[in-house]
Amino acid sequence: MTDRRQIDPDARTRRDELRALEALIDAACDAGVDAIQIRERDLDRESLRDVVRRAIARAGAGGPRILVNHDVEVARDTGAGLHLRSDDPPAAAARDAIGAATIVGRSIHQPGEAGTEAALDYVLFGPVFPTESKPGAPGAGLAALAEAVNKSRTPVLAIGGITPAGTASCILAGAAGVAAIGAFLPRATGGNPAGLAGVVREFATALAPTRRGAVE
Repeated sequence: MTDRRQIDPDARTRRDELRALEALIDAACDAGVDAIQIRERDLDRESLRDVVRRAIARAGAGGPRILVNHDVEVARDTGAGLHLRSDDPPAAAARDAIGAATIVGRSIHQPGEAGTEAALDYVLFGPVFPTESKPGAPGAGLAALAEAVNKSRTPVLAIGGITPAGTASCILAGAAGVAAIGAFLPRATGGNPAGLAGVVREFATALAPTRRGAVE
């Protein structure tokens, strides 16, 4: 999941931020993540559409699935998957706009929000653990994750403070996979000799015993 403002804190212009974002998308494609969610809330639609189109072209037929956060029009125009915020309109309405074949997911923050929409392909539950993305907010915890899994009719991905070390516990709680922002940023991957690819391999190793997890 992307956040260009965190990729290069020294970037002085939006152009620099977008270059850093595209470099991270390139690295994530090379590293073998399963999906990349373009989550750039303050970009104008034209710029967002361009970023998503380039990401899809970079991923190619055998690369990660590309999703866009919130913007139904960009998803429709580019063929990207769509990730809905917790307060976005019902998924069925998005399906009507973008078609039944496109993957659609939603963020949820309470276990009771799981399992209420048949039109979803997955839900993203969190934050499971404390995270820098939501400073001061406590993590919901593994028990809440397990409750969300039990209530959901679709696969549940865990997010929030996710690291390779914490991945196995999320899978044991029933999550189908994990998603992260901070774990894939340069400040986190720089400590791994193999960079982002090395971190992705650590996630894959943590997921391997289950033979079911996905990394986003």
